[in-house]
Formats: sequence, structure tokens, C-alpha cells
Amino acid sequence: MVVMSIAGVDPSAGAGIYADLKTFQAHGVYGCGVVTALTAQNPYKVFSLSPVDKNYVSEQIDAVLDAYNIKYVKTGMLYSSEIIKLVSKKITEYNLKAVVDPVMVATSGGDLTKSDLANALNKYLLPKSILTTPNIAEAEKLTNLNIKSKEDAIKSTEKLPCNSLITGGHLDGINTMNINGEITIKKQELLESNNLHGTGCNLSSAIVANLEKGNSLINSCLKSFDYVYEAIKNGNYGTLIAKL
Repeated sequence: MVVMSIAGVDPSAGAGIYADLKTFQAHGVYGCGVVTALTAQNPYKVFSLSPVDKNYVSEQIDAVLDAYNIKYVKTGMLYSSEIIKLVSKKITEYNLKAVVDPVMVATSGGDLTKSDLANALNKYLLPKSILTTPNIAEAEKLTNLNIKSKEDAIKSTEKLPCNSLITGGHLDGINTMNINGEITIKKQELLESNNLHGTGCNLSSAIVANLEKGNSLINSCLKSFDYVYEAIKNGNYGTLIAKL
């Protein structure tokens, strides 16, 4: 069982590829990682960002897929429309099933992308994906809708061009899923914790791991909610603890 993450590097290891690999391993799945950008950040602040040349991103993807027969992939911070177009092309070329975490803003508040990212995601990548997992701020950017209630979140899922899961960390713990046109609401207790860095990364990578293990899309989402809840609950160092 081999899966892949296409995302940025967080040297504090709380988010990005390092977090994805830890989550894959916690689920008993082997993970590969393609780097799209390097960041200087920690759980509390983004200092700087240096994108990887898109041709080198392409070479990394080809190298991994030359060795492994991968079906499921997650994307995190892609940084630019050029890299989004490239990843979209590779998804088609290799017939990959992609879960897209549309990373645009770090948990600490740092802007991690260029301003045209939302349009590029909607045009190129999301229509070719099996699921996207935006938080409230990201969903608002993708749909141009204000999300203040469960009803707003449902409307937003209906506007996104693929199956969607809008996380509820900033909506009273109300997670809204639209899978094949069916709405499912998962209400979770909001934990009082400072260990929240990388929640979106952990969620999307857990979904990919659960899909690789044979779970349905909806069950993969539900299992991953529980995983992230426990990871926050047992977290330390400003981030989550990746364990089952």
C-alpha cells in the first residue's frame, strides 16, 4: 500500500509533507512525498517561502510513479497556478485519484500562495479530484461566499466542482460533507488546545490512507475526523500527534 503527498515542507514537521508522512505511517501505509515549496516556519509563524521550479516538481512525480503503482494522492500547498496546472496534468496522465487540501493560509495566519490560486484550483485541479477539504477561509475564497452558518457551508459545498468536505474548526465544530450530492454533517466537540498546527494536512492525508486501505470515501472522511480529534487531544509542541 503506497500513497503520495504533493505539498510543501514545514521544517518544524507539524504540517506539510513531514506531517503527511507521519500520518501515512500511523495508518500503516507507505508514503512518498513530492516537494512543491520550502518554507521557513514553525507552529506559530511563517517567516519565508521559496517555491520549487515546476519542472523539478514534474521530475519528482515521474520518478516516484516510475517506481510505485500509486492510486491515491493528496495535494497540499501547491503555491502557484503553474504548479496546479502541472499537477492536474499528472493526475490525468497517471490516472490518479486526488484529495485536494487547498492550502492558502497557514494555521498561524501566513499567506502561503499567490493570489490567483483559487481560480486555478477551481479551473484545473478540483474538477479532476475526488474530494477537496477546505477550511472555512479557503472555502470562502473558492466559492466567493461568506460562511457564517451550517446552511452557508452547505451552499458552498454545492458550488465547489467536486466532492467536498468543509472543516468546522471555525464553525462551532460543524463539518459539512457533500459526497455525490448527499449532505452529511459531522458535529465535533471543539477542544481547548494550542496544538492545532497541521490539522488540515493530517485530515487530508488520513483520508488518503483510509481510501488506500479500502474504505469508502464517506467512511474515510468519518474515520479521519476521529483520528484528527484524537491527534489534537494528545498533541504536543504546538501541533498534533500522529498515532492511532
